[in-house]
Amino acid sequence: MSRFMQARYSELTAYTPGEQPQDRKYIKLNTNESPFPPSEGVFRAITEAEILNLNLYPDPECRVLRSEIASYCSSFCGRDIKPENIFVSNGSDDILSFYFMAFAGANGGVLFPDITYGFYKVYSELYGAEYTEIPLNADLTVSAADYISTHKNTVIANPNAPTGLCISVSDIEDICASNPDNTVLIDEAYVDFGADSCMYLTEKYKNLITAMTYSKSRSMAGARLGFAVADKELIDDLNKIKYSTNPYSIDRLTAIAGAAAMKDSAYYVSNCRRIAATRERIKKELISDGFELTDSKSNFIFVKCPGVSGEDIYRALKERGILVRHFTKDRIKDYVRITVGTDGQMDALTEALHDIRLGAE
Repeated sequence: MSRFMQARYSELTAYTPGEQPQDRKYIKLNTNESPFPPSEGVFRAITEAEILNLNLYPDPECRVLRSEIASYCSSFCGRDIKPENIFVSNGSDDILSFYFMAFAGANGGVLFPDITYGFYKVYSELYGAEYTEIPLNADLTVSAADYISTHKNTVIANPNAPTGLCISVSDIEDICASNPDNTVLIDEAYVDFGADSCMYLTEKYKNLITAMTYSKSRSMAGARLGFAVADKELIDDLNKIKYSTNPYSIDRLTAIAGAAAMKDSAYYVSNCRRIAATRERIKKELISDGFELTDSKSNFIFVKCPGVSGEDIYRALKERGILVRHFTKDRIKDYVRITVGTDGQMDALTEALHDIRLGAE
């Protein structure tokens, strides 16, 4: 830290993104990207004419993109979701950033699990929001009862990361109903791989925000695009923050690609089903081989091997050219989080894990 930095940031611990080593070719299973490319409609939409328009600013309101997202969301959840109920951002991380800036520090502060997406704590500290980390249950599940009638803002990833475990939509409804004067943000970055979305509840509960991303199920992690669904007043609040920071945060080509992707939803749904099927196959194979796993409903698995530390598994896999994610918190330090890749990539993974387990015996 330089002598010019504000002192209040001296204790801030920044989020650590997944490593991106360049020293060799890896099977990359550490950042939960999709193993599939964007849809053909996305490729068709990025034309030479659109590239020539890069000399012009993009539409700050992203009207075409928001219209396509609203149409998709309406059909997805059977409710009339309008463009005014849609907020778009530079990745869902921006949604979280603006949420913590706008809401988390008010009305008693904010609650979130102690083992979850690391940015919740980072943003709380960055924006000076009072926060409380609620311990997960012994089985690493979120206890909805811990968030009912707390009269505090609540942020829950569903499925949770890095465990992949879910709470029910009825539990989310109870949290919203019991905290009417506080916001509830449900981070649904991984919902498309087997969990139930609570998006349709945003019509009933004016305090609910659901956040989603193009990075996982929509094969556009490199484009940086996310969206939120909520009551118009909450969307207006988020837009006030956005227009006070970077109104052109969605570039022209990303907005075009995002709109095209929404028109090709069937392609992405099919890919999610393929990923989920591979996930379930690998879970069974690893369990039969002596590994322990959570019942992940995401595009990753959370794995440990009795007698082998998570750090040792991570390092042994990296030596074999396979990248996974390891976390150092005490309760999960024996686990590694592994993205579900192609069938071939996962076969290479299970073979490597089998050898690592045998070598530890």
